Amino acid sequence: MRTCHLLLYFFVIFVIRVKSDPDPLQDYCIADTQSSQSFFVNGAPCINPANAIASHFTTSALSKPGNTTTNPLGFNVTLTNIRNLPGMNTLGLTMARVDIAGNGLVPPHTHPRASEVTILIKGSLLVGFVDTSNRLFTQQLREGDSFVFPKGLIHFLYNLDSKASATAISGLTSQNPGAQLASAATFTTKPNIPDEVLKKAFQINGQDVSRIRKNLGG
Repeated sequence: MRTCHLLLYFFVIFVIRVKSDPDPLQDYCIADTQSSQSFFVNGAPCINPANAIASHFTTSALSKPGNTTTNPLGFNVTLTNIRNLPGMNTLGLTMARVDIAGNGLVPPHTHPRASEVTILIKGSLLVGFVDTSNRLFTQQLREGDSFVFPKGLIHFLYNLDSKASATAISGLTSQNPGAQLASAATFTTKPNIPDEVLKKAFQINGQDVSRIRKNLGG
């Protein structure tokens, strides 16, 4: 009995002291078992702090509207990154400007490494996300309203106005949040997901699969 108590004690201490892995900054990181080097960074190397200046921490990348005409869904996302805002390196955040044309849609997608908070600057948007029980949370935003999308959950932004454009600013809790469109990830993979899988999963026929692939550019 004493041995069991000791084992339980050491197990509890172990659980308390062991820290979880840090969040990854990319989709995957294949182990290099052949390298003789022992250290790599998950992100970008840092300059000497003595050389830091104020311009490293400011950017105008989000000041200009993005071009929504080249996207058939009518949206454009402009992101900060370590090239246009080097001071954000290692801070675990990204800013984004989202421009959406009239009736434009940022289609259902996920950010696997980040939660997101969006504030509507101009226009009117219908936003929403789906939780893991398939419950839909939607809200119509007006200028100045904000909405939070939990990490990894499918969400969307839709411009309710058929004529006027909308502009939103988002903050994401990762230096590299990633973005995966649900439709593209399903129908435009290389190589293709087998037709039989898609037909059964979506209860559609082979012609439907081909049509959706073609419409999505797959």
